[in-house]
Amino acid sequence: MKLFALLTAAAVAAALPAAAHDGVAVRDAYARSSGAMAKTAAAFMVIENHSDQPDRLISATSDVAERVELHTHKASADGVMQMLKIEDGIAIAPHGEHALARGGDHVMFLGLTRPLAQGDMVEVTLSFERAGEVTVELPVDLNRADAPAMGAMDHGAGHGGHEGHAAPSN
Repeated sequence: MKLFALLTAAAVAAALPAAAHDGVAVRDAYARSSGAMAKTAAAFMVIENHSDQPDRLISATSDVAERVELHTHKASADGVMQMLKIEDGIAIAPHGEHALARGGDHVMFLGLTRPLAQGDMVEVTLSFERAGEVTVELPVDLNRADAPAMGAMDHGAGHGGHEGHAAPSN
């Protein structure tokens, strides 16, 4: 009987995802757009680094947009928040985590290829320096209100190629 219990425990442990013990894991992920006619959308999540080594999110891809970029927000000299492309990726410390959240770092979908409706699923491939590619399915959640709205932010100046597109808002 003890052998059966040990074999069962070993089988369960082998079935657990590797990301739970080594590499990166993604939790609490979702995507949102500002409406059916939106040309942009964003994705938010918490990225956990379960490795003893630092890692860096360097890019993302998805078939829901013509371009996918990593973005952040920064206050200009006059206090207006601007959305900017992150050129050098997003660092995740060993055994640490980094939240991609509204009003902060996030994945930006530019030139949506289809509307994103409540409950839809969006597949995104995240590329990391060490962990390689990690593909995640994100639910579209247009109702989540977990951070300040981004709709009042200035998305034009210095934001290469998509001036005038509004970010998702509440």
